[in-house]
Formats: sequence, C-alpha cells, structure tokens
Amino acid sequence: MYKLLLIRYGELGLKGKNKIQFINRLTRNIENALRPLAGTEVFHTWGRIWARLAEESQLEPALRRLSRVFGVYSVSPVLECERDMQSVKEAALRVLLDALTQGGSFKIESRRSDKTFPLLSPQISQEAASYVFEHLDGRYAADMHRPQRVIEIEIRREGAYVFGSVIAGAKGLPVGAGGKALLMLSGGIDSPVAGYLAMKRGVIVEALHFYSFPFTGEQSRQKVIDLCRVLAGWRGAPIRLHIIHFTEIQKAIRLNCPEEYGITLMRRMMFRIAQALAGKREALAVYTGECVGQVASQTLESISVINKAVSLPVLRPLIGMDKEEIMELARRIGTYDISIRPFEDCCTIFLPEFPKIRPSLKQTERFEQALDVDLLVGQALAQSEVLEIGE
Repeated sequence: MYKLLLIRYGELGLKGKNKIQFINRLTRNIENALRPLAGTEVFHTWGRIWARLAEESQLEPALRRLSRVFGVYSVSPVLECERDMQSVKEAALRVLLDALTQGGSFKIESRRSDKTFPLLSPQISQEAASYVFEHLDGRYAADMHRPQRVIEIEIRREGAYVFGSVIAGAKGLPVGAGGKALLMLSGGIDSPVAGYLAMKRGVIVEALHFYSFPFTGEQSRQKVIDLCRVLAGWRGAPIRLHIIHFTEIQKAIRLNCPEEYGITLMRRMMFRIAQALAGKREALAVYTGECVGQVASQTLESISVINKAVSLPVLRPLIGMDKEEIMELARRIGTYDISIRPFEDCCTIFLPEFPKIRPSLKQTERFEQALDVDLLVGQALAQSEVLEIGE
C-alpha cells in the first residue's frame, strides 16, 4: 500500500543560499542508505525529499535505514491516490485505520497547492472527515486541539497524497556537510558517543586508536573494530580506522619520566600523533570523549596542559555531560554493550596510583626533554595499521 516516503529535513531549511548544497548532500546520503533496496528512487521537490520504493515489502527496512541518516528530521509513509474526492476520502480512511489501529483521536488537515482543484482546503477536510465518520465506530473521535494523529491530505498537480504517521529521524546535518575530523577512539563508553555527535553535525570521522600490544590484546583491538562497525551504520558508509602502535611511547615515558606525570605526557603524545595524522588525512580537528572532571587527565588544568602540545582544534562534545547522560546515549546508539566488554585499552595500563590532576606546563615540558618526541611520533605513525570498517 505504501510505496512512497516523504522525508522531511529540519535546520537545512534555514541555510539560506547554501541550502541546496546541504539538500544535495542529504539526498546522496539517503540514496546510499537505500541502495541495498533494489529499485528505490530518491528525488527532491516541493521543498521536500521523497523516496519511491519498488515493492511494499521494502517499507520497514527503508524506514529503519532512514532513521539512521543524519539530516533526516522525520519520515512519513504516503498513500498516493487519484485527484478526485472519492479516492481522497477512501485513502484518508485507510491511512487513519493504519495510524490508529486501536482507535483514538484525530483530525484531518488539507493543503491544496493546485488551485485548479474544485474544493478549497477546508472543504477537502470537511468532506474527508464526513466520509471517515460514516465508516468508523465509537472508538474514534475528532479532536481539533490535541489529536493523537493528524491525517494530512495534499492536493498537487501530480496527484493526491495522504499520510498519517510520522517516524522520527536522526536529525542534525548530513554527514559530509561539515568537513573531516579524527576521532580518538579508546574503546570506552565516551569516545564512540563523541563520534556519533560529530557525525550528527555533518562531520566525516576517521577513527584513531592507540594500541599497546602485548599489554593490550586482540580482544581490545576487536572491541574498537566493533565500535567502528556501529558508527559506520550511523554514517551509512565505512569508517577508516587508524591503529597506532603506542607501546614504545608508553615504555619511554615510564622509563624516563615521573610516574605521576605519565598520563599527562601520554595524552600530549597522543595529540601530537593525531595532529600529524590529521595533516596527512586533511582533517580539520580532533574529537575526543573527554568530560570535565571525569578522570585525572580531564581536569581543566590537565586539559589546558595537554592541549598546548598541538595547534589543531580539539573538540569535546561531551564536555558538559555527566556519566549517566553519556551512558544513556551510548545505549541508544548501540555502542554501550560493546564498550563495557572487560578488555583494557592503553589508557588503563601503566596507570599511576596517584596521577597528577593539576599538572604544571613548565614541569611537563621539562620532563618531555627526556623523550625524543619527534622520533617516537614518527615511529608510531610508521607502524600504524589502516582498516576500512563497514557496518
């Protein structure tokens, strides 16, 4: 019955002269999301985007896929019919019964963009409502103020369209509209959520994971791959994962530097590697899952000292969230159960008993003089492994 989908976008409509660029990007992303459904056609017109399915059986998989496309505000399955009132009335009844299977309150709204149609919009609504009430039982009631469902009728030159269900989308901006950035993906709960929020603002992310073999094993590495697989499902395309071998840097810091400064020095080295890789990959920023005060390296003093190792912007979308909020979002996007697998990452090994929570920049830079920073960064990048992870 439903082979046409109305796809709405939200803030894209406010982009002024650049609006068409965003809409074109969103259209391409929708096409990519629906490509596995053979014969699907995507087009935009009337200030909206539409998808026409080849088969009615494609409806549910199409809705699932569209719910993960950033930039999509909502989706409605649409029933097409002829441009005569009998067809419109019958369609309105069918849509209402589908939308409210157990009964409930509703109202009918109409729009007539084709002014050659003989009835005005209020008249279309009135005739459709009269017909609907003739064929309903007492479980249904009209409510003009707070209806459970609104049945909408559009009369256009191309035909008549009736819909009554609205499925929420992922919202945000289409991925690819916001440039490229690196995501420092640890394998914990926070960083995958940061990656999700980056993509929601239209950013293409490439993941960067620091791997400390043999101190962290294959299960830790697989956990990060599985997280990338989930994020790739939200992007609608494979995610590039850079695995950086970090063991020698951690050994050098442990051997040559005070233990309490180990986390600060380690994070500064990570940021330097991220900045060097960003230059090669034409990435404009680095995203992290840091949140103020959550651990020793995330006090404002630590963040300030660590940031001074690089000039590249470091973006922290979780900075003001608490752990419960982050965990709730991780569950919703499908990363939580993977993140809590009990396998250590490189940030949890060599962890000092009393890490410095308010490090001094002067002291940090003095301790770094014991390290051959450029050599260590270069060696880590040379040993990096690159994977393409699809959903």
